Amino acid sequence: MNARAIAVHAAIVLVCMIPAAGQAITAYNQNFEALVQTDSDALSADGWLIYGNVYAPDETYLYGYGAFPAPNHNLAFCQIVLDQGGPDQGLQQLVVFSDYENRDRDAGNIIESNVFQEQTIALADVGTAWAFSFDAKLGNIEGASTATAFIKTLDPSSGYATTNLISEDMTSILDTWTHYRLGIEIDASLEGQIIQFGFANLSTCAEGSGIYYDNLDFSRNTIDVPSTPAFAGATMDQNYPNPFNPMTRIDFSLEKAGTVDVSVYDLAGRRVATVFRGRSEAGDHHVNWDGKTDTGNAAPAGQYRYVLKTESGQLSRSMMLLK
Repeated sequence: MNARAIAVHAAIVLVCMIPAAGQAITAYNQNFEALVQTDSDALSADGWLIYGNVYAPDETYLYGYGAFPAPNHNLAFCQIVLDQGGPDQGLQQLVVFSDYENRDRDAGNIIESNVFQEQTIALADVGTAWAFSFDAKLGNIEGASTATAFIKTLDPSSGYATTNLISEDMTSILDTWTHYRLGIEIDASLEGQIIQFGFANLSTCAEGSGIYYDNLDFSRNTIDVPSTPAFAGATMDQNYPNPFNPMTRIDFSLEKAGTVDVSVYDLAGRRVATVFRGRSEAGDHHVNWDGKTDTGNAAPAGQYRYVLKTESGQLSRSMMLLK
C-alpha cells in the first residue's frame, strides 16, 4: 500500500469548524490526565476533530466523511487509555488508530483516519513561529498500516488546498517513549488559512494501526523553529515548496567534505529516485527533485521521504507530491 499523506480531500468540508476570523492562534497543551477516561465526549470537549478518507485498493479516492467531534472509544479513530505511560507520561495517554467502524475496509479499501485540532491564522500571527511537540511510542501497527504526525495549512480561498504539510512518519518508531517536534513559520500568505496539527494513519481490513501519544504542546516559539534536523556534521531543511508539483528544492549543509547521497523513498522504504550521489565540499548545498523516478517516469502523487546520507549518519524528512 502506497500510503498517501493526510489527504487534501479531508479539508473540503471543514468550513463549518473554522474559528471566527481575526482570532489569533492560541497555544494548546494536553497531557490527558485531567480528562475523564470513561467519558465518550472527553476528546471532543477538548476540541479534537476527526476526518476519514476512503481509497480503493488501487488507491482511487472514493469518498471522505467528517469533520466530526472526536470519539473516545476503542472502535474508531482515537481513545484515552490507561497505563501505557512511563515516568513522564503519567496514567492516561491518547491512542490514535483507524476507523474500525467503517465496514468498507472489509473489501480491502484503505481507510485514512485523521485526528486533529484546528484554528484560523490571523494577521497578528504573521511573522510568528509555532512548534508542535509530543511524546510517542509504537502501538500495534500491523501489515501495511502507516502512521503520521503533522502540521498542515489549508487555503479556504482555493478550495481548501493544502499549502503546507510538515509531517513525521510514525510507522516504525520505537516501542519506548520518545519526544518529537515539528515546526512552522507563519508568513503573510497564510493569513486567513486554517492550521491543523494532529495525527493520522492508513489501514485496511482489521490490521492494527495504533500509536500512543502524550504531553502534547502546540505553542509559539520565542526562538527560531528548528526547521533543520541535524546530526554532528550535517543539517537538512524542509523541502520547498511542500506540497509541490512538479519540482521541489532540498537544502542541506555539511561541516566537512565527504560522500553524500540524497535520495527519495516511498513509505514502504523503496528507493524511488536518486537525486544526488557523489562528493560534496563543506558548506551549503541544494538539489532539486523533478518528481520523476530513477526510470524516468513521473512518480505518483503521495507522501515520500527524502534522505540525506553521509559518512557520519543520515537524516530524513517527509514531503508531499501533488498532481
